[in-house]
Amino acid sequence: MSELWRILGRMWAFMFRRPLDADLDAELAAHLEMAIEDNMARGLPPAEARRLALVKIGGVEQARYLHREARGFMDIDILSQDLRFTFRTLWRDPSFTAVAILILALAIGANIAVFSVVNTLLLRPLPFPSAQQLVWIAPPPTKCGLSCATYSTDAYDQFRTMSSSYQDVTGYFAFSSADNLSLNLGGAPIPATSIDVIQNFFKVLGVQAQIGRTFTPEDARNGAAPVVILTNAWWKRQFNGDPNIVGKAFDMNGQQTTVIGVLPASFDFGAVFAPGTKVDALTPLNLYGPPRDWGNIITFIGRMRPGVSLGQARDEAARIAPHMCWNNKHPETCGDYKGAVVPVPLKDYISGKLRRSLIVLWAAVGAILLIACVNLSNLLLARASARSKEFAMRGALGASRARIVRQLLTESLVLAGFGAVFGLMLAWTLVSWFAHQGAIALPLLSTLHIDSAALGWTVLIAIFAAVVFGLVPGLRVSSGNLQESLKDAGPGASASRKHELVRSILVVCEVALACMLLVGAGLLLRSFMRVLDVDLGFEPDRAAAIMVDYQGNPADGNGSTPTSQNAITNRRAVFQQQVLSRIESLPGVEAAGFTDYLPLGQNRAWGTPLPKGAKRPDHLDTGPLVYVISPGYMHAMGTRVRGRDFTWSDGPTGQQVVMINESYARFLNSFGMWSDGNAIGKPLANGGGSDLIVVGVVSDVHEESVDGDAGWQIYYPNTQAGPNGLELVVRSSIAPSNLATSVLSTLREINPKQPMAEFKPIRLLVNHAVSGRQFFMLLVVSFATLGLLLAALGIYGVISYSVTRQTQEIGIRMALGASAGIVQRQILAGTLRLTIIGVVLGAAASILGSRLMASLLFATSPWDAVTYVSMATALLAIAAISGYIPAFRASRINPIVALRAN
Repeated sequence: MSELWRILGRMWAFMFRRPLDADLDAELAAHLEMAIEDNMARGLPPAEARRLALVKIGGVEQARYLHREARGFMDIDILSQDLRFTFRTLWRDPSFTAVAILILALAIGANIAVFSVVNTLLLRPLPFPSAQQLVWIAPPPTKCGLSCATYSTDAYDQFRTMSSSYQDVTGYFAFSSADNLSLNLGGAPIPATSIDVIQNFFKVLGVQAQIGRTFTPEDARNGAAPVVILTNAWWKRQFNGDPNIVGKAFDMNGQQTTVIGVLPASFDFGAVFAPGTKVDALTPLNLYGPPRDWGNIITFIGRMRPGVSLGQARDEAARIAPHMCWNNKHPETCGDYKGAVVPVPLKDYISGKLRRSLIVLWAAVGAILLIACVNLSNLLLARASARSKEFAMRGALGASRARIVRQLLTESLVLAGFGAVFGLMLAWTLVSWFAHQGAIALPLLSTLHIDSAALGWTVLIAIFAAVVFGLVPGLRVSSGNLQESLKDAGPGASASRKHELVRSILVVCEVALACMLLVGAGLLLRSFMRVLDVDLGFEPDRAAAIMVDYQGNPADGNGSTPTSQNAITNRRAVFQQQVLSRIESLPGVEAAGFTDYLPLGQNRAWGTPLPKGAKRPDHLDTGPLVYVISPGYMHAMGTRVRGRDFTWSDGPTGQQVVMINESYARFLNSFGMWSDGNAIGKPLANGGGSDLIVVGVVSDVHEESVDGDAGWQIYYPNTQAGPNGLELVVRSSIAPSNLATSVLSTLREINPKQPMAEFKPIRLLVNHAVSGRQFFMLLVVSFATLGLLLAALGIYGVISYSVTRQTQEIGIRMALGASAGIVQRQILAGTLRLTIIGVVLGAAASILGSRLMASLLFATSPWDAVTYVSMATALLAIAAISGYIPAFRASRINPIVALRAN
């Protein structure tokens, strides 16, 4: 109890120390006055009486110190004194303070921003309740597009019924295309993107509507009234955040569709499941309507029961797989999923493949922080040398070495604190900018924000930085002979040889770190340039695409018989021919054509036609990606064709024709059925249908990714196979942006219901496909540039300080006959010597760490000699420039002036 009262008393004394100090001063003054009067009463003169009085009470300041120590928290008092002294010191040297805070703000800001990215993509759970129970269920990656990454509706029913490890299983339609929703509010239809989800989608994820409700089983039944749930962003953008939106009906895709709910802002479907895609609405997927027989179209997402491990879920999936069917009407399709149902944590599926890229990015900003610390250590060492007499004086007055080190660490902590504050502002700006880059195909990017974990990380790295860059100067200063520093009056002798050695070692470390950063950035940059040089199989420049509405859903089920299907196909072909005729007559248009899917987007496989008479292999891991195109599409896309293009005379009742790409042609030729090795004109067996005649072989088109294999492709004419969507591709001799108005006007003249869809340059598809790689590359290159600048600043600082310290020596040498050129060469040689040592160490470390980079590179070796040599040359050039400035200044020293100054 007494201890508690003592602590409370100290707290009281600390909080009200000013009035207590006033009382103490008054009491000390009274005691001192009484002692003086006593001494004078004994006949002593006033001066001697005062001296003896002070001796009696032990000194006023000493008495104050002992009293404060006894009544309050002395450590806090000392800290308060150190802080006040630090602020005064930094205020007197504003240029140093500004530079130090700027360096720290850049380094700490970059670290916070990257930590926020890493935290969002790797560390933080997904924004769903009990997200660790969510799993993505899919076959292992293969080369037949979404058809090999999805399941049929029959398989969904069987898996959901037979599994016991899951609370429930859900999914969504994987082939929804952009701008597939047309909202009619009375004017021109407004395009939007909707995703068809299974009715329990939100229940499984644990997402509640912000307004209204989510889907129920009744919403997805045959004949149910159309309903829609709006995303929060579209609700605000298109409907001005109408709080009474629920229950209102709008014309969507020609049907009165009722809004039943609005999703919370925290749920962004595109950010989680379709990075780089803007999703505006979600609609219920009717599993018992037309999609029933469309094959593999559904993704699987499961929520495991509490207590069920991932291993148990996988074992159960493997047992169920042989019972899953592509189509229950065709028993021979049952078991096709055998061994191809693998649950993985949803978090790993969404962002796990980015783990290595994020580690590299994190390492890069870590190197930036270390370079910044090394730079500041050098600056503080130079500053501590200049303040050596101050420290010597403090030591002479009784300050211990620990107190001096603590004072320097306090200065470092204050600098780091300001750097952290400004760095946090910089990081907030960067993170906000990242979050609004919707075109970058990275998951969860729109959910980036500075959270409590980022704030904690800020405090951690600020303390780390303060200790790293403050401890070395503190130890070096306190380890010297303070008394010798007090005696010495020469500016050049205030820093010892040991200090210079330490500064040289720090520069070598700085150069080595910068070299590692530059090598990593150079490898990523060369890799990215190789990606851009890939032959895509088409010419993206001067081509653009727009979604075309053709007044009728091709999946409306009317084509249930061959006769009606042919009639629909003919009707659409006539419509498309009319559109192409009008578009091709526009000034500047070189070619135009239709396709159901564009490259680098969605894709699917329908089967693998083989040469007629060839024996089908027991197992095929891949299948050709299928596209339905019109005559003129290949020309519009700039795809090379050998043989002939499709024509409008390739009707549904005539000979079935196809075009295939070169890779597929080589595979088909490997069966040895074609004596001349030429696929053109050869028949392919088409399952139970009539033979397909190959009329053309086209160049390999990169359909799934720019840096992946082209794979196999097969093209069907739109006059024989009805497409599910229509993308009009136009190639022009003028910029697509100058053609957009005339193309859209023409489409609206043909069809007034044509939505105000965007005329998108094909180049955007390529940019979107490489946006993730480009994002990481740009960040690493930016960090490497920053590291290079900091290294240059560090080299300049060290050489400049060394020149200043050697002014007398240089003056003597020049007085003895050394020319300005000799002085410059010697200083530059010293600079390059340190740089070369750093480059060698950095290159060796880069080679050792190259395995981390290997998987991130495309057509570039992690030991690429050109990159290493280029980066070393760049570093040496920068070092030479940094060293030349002080070398030039040294060569201008007037020996007489230098000697007089000394």
